[in-house]
Amino acid sequence: MSAEAVLDVPDVLRLLRDGELSVEGRLYDASNATLYCTVTLDGVTVACVHKPVVGERPLWDFPDGTLAYREVAAYAVSTATGWDIVPPTVLRDGPFGIGMCQLWIDVDEGVDLAALARSDHPQLRRMAVFDAIVNNADRKGGHLLPTPDGHIFGVDHGVCFSVDDKLRTLLWRWRGKHLPEDTIDVLSALRADLEGPLGDALGGLLHRDEVLATVARVDRLLRTRRHPQPSDEWPPVPWPPF
Repeated sequence: MSAEAVLDVPDVLRLLRDGELSVEGRLYDASNATLYCTVTLDGVTVACVHKPVVGERPLWDFPDGTLAYREVAAYAVSTATGWDIVPPTVLRDGPFGIGMCQLWIDVDEGVDLAALARSDHPQLRRMAVFDAIVNNADRKGGHLLPTPDGHIFGVDHGVCFSVDDKLRTLLWRWRGKHLPEDTIDVLSALRADLEGPLGDALGGLLHRDEVLATVARVDRLLRTRRHPQPSDEWPPVPWPPF
């Protein structure tokens, strides 16, 4: 059994935040510097992904040096929904300076990601709503992490929370459909949380206008009670899709 399997979330977060970070390798297929690491605290070691700000590739449509903060902000929203979409993620110092540190997720290699992305899996439907909330500009099939116990995580949220409509995703299966009632309940609670602790947390990670845009997106979902439709002004599917 892995160490993370016997740790609760607060312990995992403390381990990621305060543990000794050791770089083991680099994921070369990532567009930004993405390091495979281990982190150790009080004799417990887990694997993690570390993305230092210094290794972020400049983008024309996102401010420089902000992607790691957006990853942590996405985790904050994921936690607030209770959907457990984003693995535990923190902002911390490392061997190359400040960056995000996220728990490594071991995936079920037997899952066909192309088939999964086209499926009607209820966890993917929640992820589609989550992506609409955070305005995810890059939900590729390779960002889906199905685990052996049947859960599906989503990763790579550095290009979220733009004030402009940038939703690009493979998860358009439910476009225009009514949101489930339990999703409406979650959105209502999330909207209240944005006026309190969640709003405070996002305010420390994002520009104020980006927080206000997040509130507006939640309000729109609550008003329409439908999954969003693809935009005519922005490519709706990321490229490459996997």
